Amino acid sequence: MATRQRESSFTSCSSTSSCDADDEGVRGTCEDASLCKRFAVSIGYWRDPYIQHFVRLSKERKAPEINRGYFARVHGVSQLMKAFLRKTECHCQIINLGAGMDTTFWRLKMQASPLQPHSRTAFRGHTSDGWTHTGFKEICHYWSRSPRPVSTGRETKEILPTLLIAECVLVYMTPEQSANLLKWAANSFEVAMFINYEQVNMGDRFGQIMIENLRRRQCDLAGVETCKSLESQKERLLSNGWETASAVDMMELYSRLPRAEVSRIESLEFLDEMELLEQLMQHYCLCWATKGGNELGLKEITY
Repeated sequence: MATRQRESSFTSCSSTSSCDADDEGVRGTCEDASLCKRFAVSIGYWRDPYIQHFVRLSKERKAPEINRGYFARVHGVSQLMKAFLRKTECHCQIINLGAGMDTTFWRLKMQASPLQPHSRTAFRGHTSDGWTHTGFKEICHYWSRSPRPVSTGRETKEILPTLLIAECVLVYMTPEQSANLLKWAANSFEVAMFINYEQVNMGDRFGQIMIENLRRRQCDLAGVETCKSLESQKERLLSNGWETASAVDMMELYSRLPRAEVSRIESLEFLDEMELLEQLMQHYCLCWATKGGNELGLKEITY
C-alpha cells in the first residue's frame, strides 16, 4: 500500500544555487561510493545486477580493505532490513533518505517473490537526481530535495510500519538538523525502525585525517560531533523520540559475519595487513532504533 507523500520541507538552503554549491562535495562522495560498490560487485563480493546502470566500472583497482568494508556495510544494512520485513510480514513501507545511486529498491524488487508473495510494500527514496520511479507492484518515490531539515508542523500518522534508512546522510547535517529529522521520523510514524550507517570514533588521529581529507574535497562533516562514540550515536536516537537504540562498529559486525561468507570473500583477494581493515572499520558503525511495534517484536531485532 502506497501512502501519501508528505508536504514537509526538506531543504535548509536559502536558494537552489547555494544548495548546489554546498552539496557538490557530498555528491562526489556518493559517486565514489558507487564506484567502490561497482568494483566490489565485479569481483564477486555480492550480487547487484543494477549498479552497472549507475556507474561505469573503474579501471582503478580498489584496495581489499575497502571492498571488505563495503561488503560488511551492504550485508549489515540488508540483514536489518530483512529482519524488519520478516517482522512486519512485508506489510510496511521503506524510506531511503539520501538514496543517491543506491540500488536497494531494485534489489528488493528482484527478491519480491520470495519475500512478499501476497503483500504490498511502499519504498521511498530521497536523492538529488529528481527521479520518480514506479515499480515493486507499488510506488517508489525518489524525491529531489535533500532531507534537511524538516518542518515541525503537525504530521499525519502513517498506518504502515515504516523503516527509514540513512547511509552516510546524518553526518553531513548539523546536529540540530539531524535531530529535527530524527524527531520528525519518531513523531510521524507510530511503528517504525531507523537504520543509520556512518562514521564513529572520530576523535582520534585517524578520524581527524578522514575529516581533513574530506574537507580538502569541499565536503564538510557538519555533524561529526555526534560521531564520537557508539554511545553518542545511540544517545542521539534515544533523545529524539526513539524507544530503543543499538550500535556496533563495523569491525565487530565483520566478526559476526557467517564464517562461510567470511571464507568466501577473503578468498577473492589477498589482504596484506589486517590492521588496515580493523582501523578503517572501527571508524564506521551501524546503528538501529525502534519505536512501537511491540506486538511485532521490533525490539527483538538485532544483528
